[in-house]
Amino acid sequence: MSIGKTGQILLADIGGTNARFALTEGEQTGPIDYVKVADFPTVREAIAGVLERRSGGKPPPRAVLAVAGPVTNNRCVMTNSPWVIDGNELQPALGFDRVHVLNDFEVVAWSLPALRPGDLIPLGGQDGLPGEPLLVVGPGTGFGVSCLVERHGARLAVVTEAGHATLPAENEREEHVIACLRRRFGHVSIERGALSGAGLQSLYEALAEIDGAQVPHRDAAAITKAALDGSCAVSRATLEMFCAILGSVAGNLAVTFGARGGVYIAGGIVPRFPDFLAASAFRARFEAKGRFQDYLRNIPTRLVTKPDASFVGLKTFADHNPD
Repeated sequence: MSIGKTGQILLADIGGTNARFALTEGEQTGPIDYVKVADFPTVREAIAGVLERRSGGKPPPRAVLAVAGPVTNNRCVMTNSPWVIDGNELQPALGFDRVHVLNDFEVVAWSLPALRPGDLIPLGGQDGLPGEPLLVVGPGTGFGVSCLVERHGARLAVVTEAGHATLPAENEREEHVIACLRRRFGHVSIERGALSGAGLQSLYEALAEIDGAQVPHRDAAAITKAALDGSCAVSRATLEMFCAILGSVAGNLAVTFGARGGVYIAGGIVPRFPDFLAASAFRARFEAKGRFQDYLRNIPTRLVTKPDASFVGLKTFADHNPD
């Protein structure tokens, strides 16, 4: 069926391997189109195909695109694909009135106020303070961090590169791990040293080296599986350290941003083991900030489990930015 432009928005979540698209009108979001990036030489052709299938080729007035990469001047050069997402080019080429290109973690931050209790698993703390900053951190392929700030009725999502800050150590064992990784990498960042898929593997290899343990090569998924099924002590120790470091880093970022509205854990890794995270040192390490322990104790931490939270964020951004 051919659909006119009135009130519609094209939403997209674009990664290095897959892209997802949906058309929305009013409060309703239509079915999601899944597209393999490798099947299209450019994002323009991918979007044109979606519009042909969903709206007879007619573009809606606006498009809001989340991309897995840094955005400058409404443009992103994708890191792991040949696509260049340039809103200022797509707008006239496809007939949109406006195209917004946002970092994917900026979009997750926008989703936070709209998430419901069923979309979240509580991980300690009190109720967040209304109107205070909301922080989201996410270990996945990298380590994403964004903060949603509200002032005088306006909202702004602050995008960061906090994953490339230096990985902190809280005890002697973590100091040994970081020293081991420093010999390998030089600078040991939060992302590369611990809180990402590659970081989890780095922790595993460093712990095995320190303890003189002979372990097979494992990627992040295999480490997680072996930790959860109890088949590998080094894998379990790795996942325990991962959760502890995540707590420390999340607490550091909470005091940095004054995120008294709440701290949310997203990304592709942690939702796979919510019970393990809840039983780990995560929350204790989150609060372990000396004289500021009471400040952290009141901040709620929650795990985001909603698989399409990005589309909630895209829609929320569109609602708050109508022009």
